Amino acid sequence: MKKEKISSVNVRSFNTTANTIFNIVIALFAISCVIPFIFVIIISLTSENSLASNGYSFFPKEISTSAYTYLFSGTMSTKILRALGVTVFVTVFGTIVNATLTSLYAYVISRSNFPYKKFFTVFALITMLFTPGMVANYLVMTNLLHLKDTIWALILPSALGPFNILVMRTFFIKTIPDSIIESAKIDGATELKIFRSIVLPLAVPGIATISLFAALGYWNDWFNALLYVQNDNLVPLQYLLIKIQNNLEYLSSNSGMSAQLEGGLAALPSESARMAIVVISTLPIVLTYPFFQKYFVGGLTIGGVKE
Repeated sequence: MKKEKISSVNVRSFNTTANTIFNIVIALFAISCVIPFIFVIIISLTSENSLASNGYSFFPKEISTSAYTYLFSGTMSTKILRALGVTVFVTVFGTIVNATLTSLYAYVISRSNFPYKKFFTVFALITMLFTPGMVANYLVMTNLLHLKDTIWALILPSALGPFNILVMRTFFIKTIPDSIIESAKIDGATELKIFRSIVLPLAVPGIATISLFAALGYWNDWFNALLYVQNDNLVPLQYLLIKIQNNLEYLSSNSGMSAQLEGGLAALPSESARMAIVVISTLPIVLTYPFFQKYFVGGLTIGGVKE
């Protein structure tokens, strides 16, 4: 009896010690992920003269908002706000389109009574392993679909992804049993009503997961704009920030152009502006992610839970 009590006490103390160690490790890892972003914000609020004389520091000697003033002043402010509106629209509408198409495709191939599920599953898998290439994509988008310089050129290339399809397929198989579907069919429900009234409410964690993947992809996308967009009114935020950064690097490296600027290179917040660009491009996602975190974790782990 005493041995059993001693062993139970040892197990409890071991579990407590192990939990403490793991919590400390996870806390350190979380801090290591947050500190770089905080450091970027500090650098973006440091004056250019302080960066030139003292370098990067967590405690800058001179605080300045010149980088943000440069980015949000005059015509630059109008361009950034317009690009932000384009990015928000593409992200929201593109995420809705992606989640809708992915859920429909994945639900169909997850049903055991669908006769062509193997073909469409292999078809999705092949498109993930083998891609047609940039030239073929460009020819299809411009010559076949005629989507150059349209908002659809920023939405349709990422409207359906094989990875999200396979994630949702696994989610539907693990979460939606065939017995529920059969019961609904016996009650006279159509396939569309079953999907809308039964499947979608149960699939919220999975849909939130793929929606987060799609939103991140649309928000960070600049390559499609580089290929298909020449109209300044359709330029998304990421591509515009890349163009601003390239212009800053060009002006900084070209002494002749720099001399024409009022105040020379000192008036140009090149280093702090780069960090301000990073803050502007990542801050909305950083603020939005916590609201989707529980769905994101639940959607990724649902396939690994065995009943």
